Amino acid sequence: MNHPPVVEWTEDDHVRTARWRSENGARPPRRIALADDRTRADEAYRLACEGTALLWRGDFHNARQLLTALARRVDRRPRKAPPADVTQAFHLHRAAQNQRARVLGMLLVPLDAELAVPLHRAPDVREACARAFGAPQEVTGLPAGAAADTAVLVSLRELLGVIGANEWRRKGVEVPALGGDRIHPHYGVFSPARGEYVDLVAEAPLPGRELAFDIGTGTGVLASVLARRGVRRVVATDQDPRALACARENTARLGVADQVEVVEADLFPAGRAPLVVCNPPWVPAKPTSPVEHAVYDPGNRMLHGFLGGLADHLTPGGEGWLILSDLAEHLGLRAHAELLDAFAEGGLTVLDRLDIAPRHPRAQDAADPLHVARAAEVTSLWRLGAAD
Repeated sequence: MNHPPVVEWTEDDHVRTARWRSENGARPPRRIALADDRTRADEAYRLACEGTALLWRGDFHNARQLLTALARRVDRRPRKAPPADVTQAFHLHRAAQNQRARVLGMLLVPLDAELAVPLHRAPDVREACARAFGAPQEVTGLPAGAAADTAVLVSLRELLGVIGANEWRRKGVEVPALGGDRIHPHYGVFSPARGEYVDLVAEAPLPGRELAFDIGTGTGVLASVLARRGVRRVVATDQDPRALACARENTARLGVADQVEVVEADLFPAGRAPLVVCNPPWVPAKPTSPVEHAVYDPGNRMLHGFLGGLADHLTPGGEGWLILSDLAEHLGLRAHAELLDAFAEGGLTVLDRLDIAPRHPRAQDAADPLHVARAAEVTSLWRLGAAD
């Protein structure tokens, strides 16, 4: 059993310890200094850049203001003009994002034995933390009823993400393809905020209504759309426990749980189906947080796994629907010919292709360092069949 790492620091002339928690995979800080309402932003920024984490002991709202001040200092650092090579621009952009996250992740806040933040004017984050991290006893390693004002340390930036994700889960995301009904994403499960790919699945002609597989279901949104379209049975797969729980909850909310079976599997379930749908990660790059696994897929592992096994899971005359953006092609990370070769190697033929342009704001943001690629992006639903 892997135990969470423990960090230590000196406070009031005593060495203190707490568990380290980072869903983003950040390493435990080697050095921790105390900070409070008297800490100046310039000094905090200097320490963070040097690799010293700051454990906040002041007012919670002031900690948020300090985080904003640190972000301003990171963002105002002199930046070179983006290189003409869009692939290099992408890698530099990702490196800058990672550096920004590292510096801002150095501002820490404590969680007590009940996963509350024991700071003045702190919001009640217990529900959000339990949903993201697990039960307090599992996270802290302390028995129920134990008292500890600093059982766990988390970065304030990550905690704010947990709070925001919990609000998304409460309110849900409206999905036009579901008649305006909402999908409620769990923490770490990719939200269907970019609805164009869902629209493609809602509009493509169905090869049949008996059975469909939804590979890598995530929130269950595509499985729910298929069920609402009249597919009598949908088997939705995923290997992430959060996604499995999320899909089950959403299909129940939408009244399609009797049609959708959510199962744990790496890609395909057993058997064959007339329709197999997959919306894999679109960009072959390394993810740096749980939710990024839905966007970044090193080496196109899921894409090639789906295409390599699709023909063996289609009934005669069946279709595989691959929903994929060509953003990686515009970034120089995947050649169009590579995708076509993968079709051929998987024994697949292209029956049709439905395209849709992105609607997200960054596609029109000329200041975005990747604007050229984003402006040219097209999301496609490839209708694939087994080659004769």
